[in-house]
Amino acid sequence: MVINFGREICGHLETAESREWLVTNGIGGYASGTIANLLTRRYHGLLIAALNPPLGRTLMVAKVDETVLYNEITYPLYTNRWADGIVESSGYKLIQNFYLEGTTPVWNYAIADAILEKRIWMQQGANTTYIRYHLHRATKPLTLALKTLIDYRDYHHLTTSDRWPIEIVPIQKGLCITAFPTATPLYLLIDTSPNNNSIVSQHLNDWHYGFNLAIEKYRGLDHCENHLHAATFHITIEPGKSLTLVATTEKNPNLNSDSAWELCRTYQQKILDKWGKVRKSPDWINHLVHAADQFIVSRPHRDDREGKTIIAGYPWFSDWGRDTMISLPGLTICTGRTKVARSILRTFSRYVDRGMLPNRFPDTGDVPEYNTVDATLWYFEAVRAYCEATGDTQLLAELWPVLTEIIDWHQRGTRYNIHLDPDDGLIYAGETGSQLTWMDAKVDDWVVTPRIGKPIEINALWYNALQAMIYFAQRLGKSNVEYKKLAQTSAKGFARFWNDRAGYCYDVLDGPDGNDDSLRPNQLFALSLPIASHTRISDMNRYTPLLTSNQQRCIVDICGQQLLTSYGLRSLSPQHPQYKGSYGGNPLSRDGAYHQGTVWGWLIGPYVLAHLQVYKDRKQVREMLEPMANHLLAHGVGSLSEIFDGDAPMQPRGCIAQAWTVAEVLRAWSIASN
Repeated sequence: MVINFGREICGHLETAESREWLVTNGIGGYASGTIANLLTRRYHGLLIAALNPPLGRTLMVAKVDETVLYNEITYPLYTNRWADGIVESSGYKLIQNFYLEGTTPVWNYAIADAILEKRIWMQQGANTTYIRYHLHRATKPLTLALKTLIDYRDYHHLTTSDRWPIEIVPIQKGLCITAFPTATPLYLLIDTSPNNNSIVSQHLNDWHYGFNLAIEKYRGLDHCENHLHAATFHITIEPGKSLTLVATTEKNPNLNSDSAWELCRTYQQKILDKWGKVRKSPDWINHLVHAADQFIVSRPHRDDREGKTIIAGYPWFSDWGRDTMISLPGLTICTGRTKVARSILRTFSRYVDRGMLPNRFPDTGDVPEYNTVDATLWYFEAVRAYCEATGDTQLLAELWPVLTEIIDWHQRGTRYNIHLDPDDGLIYAGETGSQLTWMDAKVDDWVVTPRIGKPIEINALWYNALQAMIYFAQRLGKSNVEYKKLAQTSAKGFARFWNDRAGYCYDVLDGPDGNDDSLRPNQLFALSLPIASHTRISDMNRYTPLLTSNQQRCIVDICGQQLLTSYGLRSLSPQHPQYKGSYGGNPLSRDGAYHQGTVWGWLIGPYVLAHLQVYKDRKQVREMLEPMANHLLAHGVGSLSEIFDGDAPMQPRGCIAQAWTVAEVLRAWSIASN
């Protein structure tokens, strides 16, 4: 097992509450918490249901506080921190070990001579969470009290009132709970294996006040919340037997926990089998394949009920166009799941508007947001990677009209002053108050890194897209003369980015204040993008790279010296006067550091591929990725974080599981291992 902690981690609150677990259901819903079973985020819960898949996320079950009666002694297994800072109970001290089986979290509690196992998983395609307790070892029966704490709120919000007339109705094997007349009902049901005593339930309507959410406090946000104690189930378990609490929005869920677990186990094995057919890898890379699956979810469309998309990160992001296209090659193509890649490409093609892919889909409402210049250009690279892997000209022919329309719109201009400058063949983007690149932090009206002008990665992506169009036209037997002319002009204009005095590229040309010479990692895309960087693609000739060999080496060297860390690249050089080495505090403080020195995990991919392009050392590149194996043991255990502090020891921050971080490590490892 890649992830397995003993008492040295589980038995200490500081370490047990700093490690979080995640399970998902493939439609946008999830469950998440800490090893200590202590709530530290508003996003923690045992059932955060996607009521409008993949969005409409609603916290329905916050937690279950378990108490064991064994040999006439009571053992609380739970832990809560209250508003006054007092920690109630130390159930974490009874955890003998915690491990992940695939992505399923498993706890073993040592209770005198008994071992009680708990595991949590979700049913794929349903808002259903299983919490299973198995009395692995004991000399007599054990009685378990399951105190269920529920809620009904948007997952971004907090519950601070107690005025809900929540309806709790006993039904066979459990309860039906309705928060208000138009709310989706929650079912709390018990499945017990044979020879357990009958269930005794107390259905209550008792509010518990002041759960202290430590990470929300650290983030400078409201951090105290109330949850409703809906019921307590009392069940006696015989040695070797199990019981399962099922929390679901399904009226008739599968209550056979044995078959439900077998479906989960089989699903996870199939994910790994697809990867295994592609290559053999270290255990930690194999585990990332499990993590990769957690981001792939359904996005049904009226024209395709089986449509797919990618969740950008857990616990708070939805599906973003930029993140989806960057992540697609690593999460799907590298893992042997090309059918999923095909579905995602088709799904997003339906949302192209005025030559732009949506930046994100709001949590509420159906109108996507189109405030991005790079998501659309990453779409070309995702299509190229898919076609290169599969040779699927049928899909390419289907997408061709969309792709040509995108190029046309960029030539004549679209939203946010995004347009092609005919004088140098470069893309200009931006206007006051907008943030269009991946460096998109904004606080009220303050755009932290506006990057108005001609950003370097946008123009590397533009050139890459034009060369992809030449390739696509060849595959489809269409004329590519126009795209060749555009690419030639773009390549010539791209030479303007080289800053001979500094020995690296400008980050943005022709901005309101001239050319921006900040040392940032964005120039690496001119080396790491396949066509732009002189990489051979089947059925294509080699293309002149955007940068000379000497320029490429200078960029890799200086980015390695000033931006590279164990977990990714800093977004700004520490030598810059606006560098921020730590990420934390209130939203203003955090967003002010987000792209001003904070380390981004996904950038390790472009860097190591650029390094491979220059130095051709596959072994060294794989060594650069190996610190991520250690990171699997921290923050979101079993996955890779969004960001890290710029200063050592690079404490993980942001999302506990980020799609493009996982994707780029998988992609880079795959390329470096071929």
